[in-house]
Amino acid sequence: MAVAKAEHPPALTPEQLQSVRGTLKSPRRLKTEVLAGLVVALALIPEAIAFSIIAGVDPRIGLFASFTMAVTIAFVGGRPAMISAATGAVALVIAPLVKSHGLDYLIAAVILAGIFQIILGLSGVAKLMRFIPRSVMVGFVNALAILIFLSQVPELLGVPWLVYPLTALGLVIVFGLPKFTKAVPAPLVAIVVLTLITVFAAVAVPTVGDKGELPDSLPALFIPNVPFSFETLQIIFPFALAMAFVGLLESLMTAKLVDDVTDTRSHKTREAWGQGAANIVTGVFGGMGGCAMIGQTMINVKASGARTRISTFLAGIFLLILVVVLGDIVSLIPMAALVAVMIFVSIATFDWHSIHPRTLKVMPKSETIVMVATVIVTVATHNLAIGVGVGVLVAMVMFARRVAHFVTVERSLKTIGGHETATYVVDGELFFASSNDLYTQFEYAMDPEHVVIDMHASHLWDASTIAALDAITAKYHHHGKDVNIIGLNDASILMRQRLGGKLGAGH
Repeated sequence: MAVAKAEHPPALTPEQLQSVRGTLKSPRRLKTEVLAGLVVALALIPEAIAFSIIAGVDPRIGLFASFTMAVTIAFVGGRPAMISAATGAVALVIAPLVKSHGLDYLIAAVILAGIFQIILGLSGVAKLMRFIPRSVMVGFVNALAILIFLSQVPELLGVPWLVYPLTALGLVIVFGLPKFTKAVPAPLVAIVVLTLITVFAAVAVPTVGDKGELPDSLPALFIPNVPFSFETLQIIFPFALAMAFVGLLESLMTAKLVDDVTDTRSHKTREAWGQGAANIVTGVFGGMGGCAMIGQTMINVKASGARTRISTFLAGIFLLILVVVLGDIVSLIPMAALVAVMIFVSIATFDWHSIHPRTLKVMPKSETIVMVATVIVTVATHNLAIGVGVGVLVAMVMFARRVAHFVTVERSLKTIGGHETATYVVDGELFFASSNDLYTQFEYAMDPEHVVIDMHASHLWDASTIAALDAITAKYHHHGKDVNIIGLNDASILMRQRLGGKLGAGH
């Protein structure tokens, strides 16, 4: 009797891998999510403490913020497996407010920032992501990788010499272990191995405990003690608005990056208002607020292989358990282990293909300039929002400059209806950058009395172009010559009818 061969189940699609229900039914996938959440939680602790110091608040404020952000966004966020917590970008924005007005005003600003983010999310701000060019995205990713690496440099300066071999061992584990097995996340193995070595060998090296005191209680409701007045709003409004924009920009850029890594699509609008909801919850529990973290997200998605909201939720839960219940054990983790993990993340995050000589050789110079500008400004300011903003501005200027040169004007002389006529054929997209030069492309004094401007191969995009055409027409009339503009498409005709003759004929 022939024995039927067992058929292998069909491979799951990237979208199916994001299913929480499906993952709960699969022990193998669930293990990946649990271990990923644990690794992220361990990596979040020193980061949250460091960002708390930057913001000028107690380390517990940053740790509680990371817990509430991660747990809340796991339910309301639009990008599965993305990690949100206290971040350096937000810490830099709010530090001046903490210094000038204290913790209560900070919490009020965090709650207001959350409200702003919900309003911005529901009003469709996420759709603006389509206007961020790929070169800016590449620059953003590369700049972030550099910032992650630079943030680890202080941990390698002025430390006992044993830190260096420990860090090297950690790097060997995180880079080498995945070549043999991916059953357990390599970053977790590196943390455990280096901790055991330092504990049993009684090696005196910097540890997590040296970063700051870990909390010994659960977060409680916190109502900021500030006057509910217009004066208070004046104080917190600029900080809240800046925090809202910086948080949304970093979160939406991170979501786009994770989309590429996982070959799936995220709900950007949901992520936008979800960040707002998470910040409101964080503020109510006395946290410093935050947004998506690319470093920890890459640990979760790229290094550990997580794909669902389970890992995000467990990262927050494990973080709370580790700092409140197992704080004494966590404080023993050597910083060398976490430095090795973060260096691995920075190397894995950097888009090495973007700086390969073959890529640079074929890439348009304007694209490379945009990428480099984004990297330089981001690294110089340590602010991803400013870097991306400058990158988009440079991309716009480069695009306008390039498109402006695509407009051509060809002149020919013909006899039409017994009259010698100069015919100009305009080819290209006409907007403020290209139409400014259009005025100079005509032989006003040399042309015959009849002039035809054929625009069937062009399109009018803005008021600058209408004003340029008015100026051209007025110039010909000044020389006593008749000009006829033909070939405009319907949209251009409507724009000219609406604005023509109303903008002045100056140039």
